[in-house]
Amino acid sequence: MNKKQKVRLIRIILTAVFLGILQFISVNKNLTLLFYLTAYLLIGYRVIIKAVKGVICGQVLDENFLMAIASIGAFILGYLETGEYLEGVAVMLFYEIGEFFQVYAVNKSRKSVEKLLDIRPEYARVKRGENVFKLSPGEVQVGEVIIVGVGEKIAIDGVVVEGNSAVNTLAISGESVPREVRVGDEIISGSVNLSEVIKVKTTVSYANSTVSKILELVENGSAVKSQKERFISKFAIFYTPIVCILALILAVIPPLFCFIFFENANWGEWIYRGLTFLVISCPCALVISVPLSFFAGIGSASKEGILIKGATFIEKLAKVKTVAFDKTGTVTKGDFSVKKIVGITKSEQEVLFYATLLENFCSHPIAKSIVKMYNKNIDQNLVSNLNEFGGKGVTALVNGKKVAVGNYRLLKENGFSVFRVSEVYATVYVGVENECVGYIVIADQVKKGAKQDIEKLKECGVTRTAVLTGDKLSITKAVCEEIGVKEYYAQLLPHEKKEALLKLKRETLKGKTTAFVGEGINDAVVLTTADVGISMGFLGSDVAIEASDVVIMDDKLCKINKAVKLSKKCMAIVYQNVIFTLLVKFICLILGALGFVSLSLAVFADVGVMALAVLNAVRQLIIPD
Repeated sequence: MNKKQKVRLIRIILTAVFLGILQFISVNKNLTLLFYLTAYLLIGYRVIIKAVKGVICGQVLDENFLMAIASIGAFILGYLETGEYLEGVAVMLFYEIGEFFQVYAVNKSRKSVEKLLDIRPEYARVKRGENVFKLSPGEVQVGEVIIVGVGEKIAIDGVVVEGNSAVNTLAISGESVPREVRVGDEIISGSVNLSEVIKVKTTVSYANSTVSKILELVENGSAVKSQKERFISKFAIFYTPIVCILALILAVIPPLFCFIFFENANWGEWIYRGLTFLVISCPCALVISVPLSFFAGIGSASKEGILIKGATFIEKLAKVKTVAFDKTGTVTKGDFSVKKIVGITKSEQEVLFYATLLENFCSHPIAKSIVKMYNKNIDQNLVSNLNEFGGKGVTALVNGKKVAVGNYRLLKENGFSVFRVSEVYATVYVGVENECVGYIVIADQVKKGAKQDIEKLKECGVTRTAVLTGDKLSITKAVCEEIGVKEYYAQLLPHEKKEALLKLKRETLKGKTTAFVGEGINDAVVLTTADVGISMGFLGSDVAIEASDVVIMDDKLCKINKAVKLSKKCMAIVYQNVIFTLLVKFICLILGALGFVSLSLAVFADVGVMALAVLNAVRQLIIPD
């Protein structure tokens, strides 16, 4: 609770105590008015000042104006007729209590976003020559080396050039388990170094670093209004003057009618009803709770490592019926690994041994995957006369033996006896002494749990899933069979991907939306075409992240299901608040017009509805999904 909130709470308590005391003392009429005016100004001076400023600035008919005119009217009625001023003060007291809880709830909802904003690094220690300077992250140049101590935030994205450590990426990706980093590993800003001092060579400027982009997304996320928010804003603009006119009609027309026909106007009663009608009609519960519901939804998602760029995308996510996926890097890991090793005349270990000896000299991703699979020390002195053939493979002598590692064509052209095997994925043949001794199948591995994650989307109302990729049909078919997706489109160029997605959009039910999940540069066009573009942020390209509406920070497919669930929950809360508020308002307006609701009860109803709507909005942050 900040200083401003504490002052407001003290004013509420003092006013309540003062009113309690006034109920037990009896003084003359003028002194009673003075005491109640003192209590009124103590609790309501801020509302009065805002109302006056609103009139001066031309922003009349807001909630401050409504509360001010209703409470002042209650004082006038008390002075002229009843001699009671409690309701005039109670109007302001209840309103300030409601405002206090509303502000408290808003601050509560901001905590998750503020926690995310804690990832902002305050400084970077830069090594220049023999000296180390403590600079603002924005002053660090691309290619400079920064030193990150234990417990410090990594200020800028880069590559580890010295030291091994563990880093906490919880605030960035939502991963609870620290990630091990070694020399040569990429490291993202906003992570916290946990175990050892490391040196990082920056690869981007601070403005283009991960932490800077996340902060920009979160800070601007609530600026994109949903249709519901826009409707409520327009609704309040037209609604307020209408109810003011209705209140005026209620206060003037019935007594005037009675005066003309029955000569018994009872002006005080009808003015009181008009003021009560005015207070009940105050739309602050709607105006506050709907945007707050979306803000809380964005905050709740950010805690899960899901960045939603605006309220409108929460609304669209809640209506998703069709989800299309890119393949590489989205449903698969995006890097090669050994799928299987087959020994023909030699054992699997021998096949892998010969392949590793030769591929250790190559930089191709397939070569790296074979070396990684071997995971043992390699004696490079065993290899001589090495020759690399671009797009084919490598030949060499290993302990005087002729060895070839590569595709079918390489072995055939170099005199090896080899037969073509039927494999869907990339096949690396291994030949020793003019004979193919075995082969290794290399594939981009499907992400762990991808099938289950896609299956769970059905629980959220997604009825259609598809894969759109530029990869070969045979590979696409095999991957889709593994993840349980029956609809797929292969060998697509970027513009063909767009056409395929447009087809899916046309076939999606009216009023429902289509989402596309991707991570590559060639996905940017499709991401912007989809109703909701979802990028896998940690491995995804900058272009894809920029083009998307939702960013999954840790690349886990299960977060798509989570994002849809959170969006549906948020929209349910929005509808609950709108229906509940309008229903209570409608009932109270009728009762107020008929004279069954007092002014103080009207305020209590108004403030109570607002408080309940606000608390309902922020439960997204308090109660886990």
